[in-house]
Amino acid sequence: MEQRKLGKDGPLISAIGFGAMSFSNFYGPVVEKEAHAILDRCLEAGITHIDTADIYGNGFSEDCIGSYLKSASAEVKAHFSIATKAGIYRSPEGERAHRNDKEYLTQQLDASLRKMGLEAVDCFYVHRRDPATPIEDVTEILAGFIKAGKIKGFGFSEIAPSSLRRAHSIHPVMAVQSEYSLSVRSPELGLVQTCAELGTAVVAFSPVARSLLTDKPHDLEKLKSIPFLVNNPRFMEPNLSANVALTEPFRALAKDCGLTAAGLAIAWLLHQSDHIIPIPGTRYVSHLNEAIAGAGFTMTEEVASEIDRILPIGWAHGDRYSEHQWFGPERYC
Repeated sequence: MEQRKLGKDGPLISAIGFGAMSFSNFYGPVVEKEAHAILDRCLEAGITHIDTADIYGNGFSEDCIGSYLKSASAEVKAHFSIATKAGIYRSPEGERAHRNDKEYLTQQLDASLRKMGLEAVDCFYVHRRDPATPIEDVTEILAGFIKAGKIKGFGFSEIAPSSLRRAHSIHPVMAVQSEYSLSVRSPELGLVQTCAELGTAVVAFSPVARSLLTDKPHDLEKLKSIPFLVNNPRFMEPNLSANVALTEPFRALAKDCGLTAAGLAIAWLLHQSDHIIPIPGTRYVSHLNEAIAGAGFTMTEEVASEIDRILPIGWAHGDRYSEHQWFGPERYC
């Protein structure tokens, strides 16, 4: 598989990574055996980058990765580049907050390293920024983790280009993680460009638009089992029906290209720039194979132009988050 740099001075990793939020109950239940089968397929296909977080499945995602690596050979362990995240705090009463202080980030990072059996992770993200803590101060904390040998680089999730510049003025930022797909083009309004200028990778999560850019978008019955999506504007009627109808020509084009819609969505993202690294997630090896096929597809300008015609910027009905779901990501446009 093609390789790309995770940041200017970071490691070479596979052009697509794997988003291990799927190793949680976010989109449906998963068991350790299924998670290990996904990691086996990543190994076979040359996918080297695995992205997780302390909060995914209340730690289950990291536990699955840790149990897989524990029984793996040294060669297999060396194959994978691991990233994790911290910064979202849930109180004993279940209330959400963001903590970017040194005590909390250290506590969570140490716990993640223990769970995964690692001495260091390749990239450690601040999952959500605490606006009460200056990003310059947070960057100093993260740089300290590098000096301590606990991480090899760091990044931020869902931050604005202006915040990235402030952080970069203190220490180079390896990666910024952001939702980015044919349905979410906002990163093109400054984030993609700023990352390219500063040598920061754009790690694109939800690259298939939470199923809208697949051959089988979630229907209303399926959505009943996914609390996040059942309350998401793009998956509520009449928006859902409109979005499914609008993406039908995209599915037809993908078929003409010998791909699934998910595969073509991945290929489109990779075509945008070589500093963009999609991290599709799934509980099914068959779905992972669709992403792998997309990573191997050679995009032509003709196909890219047809995609832009079918799904022009702004095609999607409904906001990507509800007001409640917007708690944390920085809005910058």
